[in-house]
Amino acid sequence: MALTSYTLSLTPDQVLKLRRCLERDGFEFQDKQYAVFSGKKGKLNVTVYEKGPKVLVQGKGTEDFIKFSLEPEVMGEARLGYEEHWQPEMFEPHFGVDESGKGDYFGPIVVAGVYTNRGIARSLMEAGVMDSKRVGSAKRIRELASIIRGEVGAGFKVIRWAPSRYNELYDRYQNINRMLASGHAAVIEDLARRLPGCPRALCDQFSKAPLISGELKARGVNIELEERTKAESDVAVAAASILARESFVDWMEKVSEKLGVDVPYGAGAVVVEAAREFLKNRDWQQLSELCKLHFRTTQLI
Repeated sequence: MALTSYTLSLTPDQVLKLRRCLERDGFEFQDKQYAVFSGKKGKLNVTVYEKGPKVLVQGKGTEDFIKFSLEPEVMGEARLGYEEHWQPEMFEPHFGVDESGKGDYFGPIVVAGVYTNRGIARSLMEAGVMDSKRVGSAKRIRELASIIRGEVGAGFKVIRWAPSRYNELYDRYQNINRMLASGHAAVIEDLARRLPGCPRALCDQFSKAPLISGELKARGVNIELEERTKAESDVAVAAASILARESFVDWMEKVSEKLGVDVPYGAGAVVVEAAREFLKNRDWQQLSELCKLHFRTTQLI
């Protein structure tokens, strides 16, 4: 399968080199949210995102661009096809865990986990699996999610807390990070029971306190846990983010269809207005079945 998507972290100096490379080769630049710059040439798109910074290369010609421009002129070294040299731990057996919906007022929160080994990791990378935040459409999320399930078999777990359950749990924990730690630990516990030989779990670090470790200890789960920033660069965590996002999007779309209106994502002004419209014909109890009430958005409403 031809490579049509690739992401890589860059240094600030490499970002400048890449910009000059795209200007020289006739890329057309366009504004894109959260991006330092984004260039397009034919069916090839090259975007550098502020967070990281990271470059995302997508479209026809991705592999040639990496081999003949990005690697020799910007990186100064060959990486494509040598991931096992640069990131050997990513190809060792482990669970990757991630969540979706944490920043959205409407909708559930979803935690997912995926098991990978060398063969699975390579297959998922070749299929274009990446952090769900880099995937632009629900259709592509579902396509990737289907590929992931086909590759990992029973080696995945998804937990979804609908808003009503989320609000109950928040009343108990009074802390979103403790709730997330509970969800992450539950996913790891389930996977560890099914795949007892897996020695390690990896997730994005959302708290400096050892919350997930504490939850795992309380559950009697003995596994090496690694928490680090930008963990989504690991394909197992990226795959977990795809499955979590698919579940979140499915819930949002089903509720939108049921209500006859598009339930908005995020927590901004559009969301506030949508919630106010909802309350014109319904009460707060009904809203609690759709929203995470502890958000500051509730006070704005």
